[in-house]
Parts: sequence; structure tokens; C-alpha cells
Amino acid sequence: MPFDLEVPVAARNCHATGRPIDAGAAFYSEATLEAGVLVRRDVAAEAWTGPGPHVLAWWKCQALEAAAKPKLAPHEVLLNLFAELADQPAETEFRYVLGLLLIRRRLLRLEETRRDGAGVAWMRLECPSRKEQFELAVVEPTPERIAEVEARLVETLYAEA
Repeated sequence: MPFDLEVPVAARNCHATGRPIDAGAAFYSEATLEAGVLVRRDVAAEAWTGPGPHVLAWWKCQALEAAAKPKLAPHEVLLNLFAELADQPAETEFRYVLGLLLIRRRLLRLEETRRDGAGVAWMRLECPSRKEQFELAVVEPTPERIAEVEARLVETLYAEA
């Protein structure tokens, strides 16, 4: 009966010596089952003496460069953008999604929701750090615009400061 095992990511430290495995360096990985859990051990090439007993699999690897974490735009930049978009009716969908993100990141806090005479839902948001309040129309992007709004949000969030 076939089954899938999820192999843990490389530890970037040599199991035999405890030293870091430098980017570009060769190393060996071996997988064993311990108490029903798949365990991966990485060993620098110079410390490798062959697979240990009870090893299910082993393979040779090359350590990659550590991926740089994407840098998020500063909170103040995002709050400034959110405030500026209030006067731009063409940006209501984008501003709504940005507002939800700012709520999730706890930069804004939902105070209340209401409906106006036309039936449009509104949220009153508070920014504790600025001691400001904002009104945000609940305008979800249409299915046709979701990808565009999402791409723009990613571009905005990960912009260089």
C-alpha cells in the first residue's frame, strides 16, 4: 500500500559536528523513522561516514543561499496610503481590502458597523497609534477584479521602504 511521507526541510546545521552548513557546501541527508515520526538528519560532506543503521533513505545535497525574507512596507506608509485613498472613489475595493489587512495586523480596530440610507455597509475604524477614526465602505472586489486587487496589495505591502 503506497503512502506519502513529508520530509522535513534541511536543518542547515551538521548533525555530526553541530557546525553550520555554509551556502554552496555539499552535505548528506538521511531519513529515519523514530517513534513513527520521520526524522531528517543533515551531515556535512566532510563528516559523512555513510548512512547509519535503520536509515530509510539518504541523499546528497548542496546547501542553497538563505532566502531573504521579504520586507514589509512600514506601518506608517500603509496607514498613510489608507488615509489618502479615502478621497478616491475609484479605489474603494482596494481600500476595503487594505483596511481588512490593517485590522488583521491590529493597526486599525473595528469600532462599529452600520448601513446608510442606500443600504451600503460602513465600518468605523479607529487607529490607536494615531488616535484617528476612519470610515470604510464595505465594497468587496468583483470576481473580475480580485486578481488585480491582490497583485496591487502584494506590490504595496512588499514595496521597498
